[in-house]
Amino acid sequence: MKQIPASHLALIDGPFTVVLSTIMPDGQPQTTPVWCNRKGDDILINVMKGFRKEKNMRVNPKVSILVYDPQHPLHNIEIRGLVVEMTEAGAVEHNDELAQLYLGKPDAKFFGDAVPAELASSYIPIRVRITPTHIRVEG
Repeated sequence: MKQIPASHLALIDGPFTVVLSTIMPDGQPQTTPVWCNRKGDDILINVMKGFRKEKNMRVNPKVSILVYDPQHPLHNIEIRGLVVEMTEAGAVEHNDELAQLYLGKPDAKFFGDAVPAELASSYIPIRVRITPTHIRVEG
């Protein structure tokens, strides 16, 4: 399956924390929570330039994400995919979209509402597009 079924779209579209797994240079997995949204069946996340997960995805574009409803953990979706784009273009705006979704505030700004505003001077957001290669659902 390479298309997100309607039964599980709310997990991607809602403010559920996503678990992102990347591969370290030594082959070990590295897992971290992130926020996401989507364009069609592609998953969009945002990372910071120079952070471990950004470096990992540049070296090995194979990733996996897992999203589940904390009230019903057996209702979940795992998406294995390939990173097809990593760009600074539009990344700040994308981070603001994610902050608005996850914080439930239509005017939220990532820098200032989600993390301290002063980090904007030292962190460079990177918008990441992931295309699914395999989708597994439960519940």
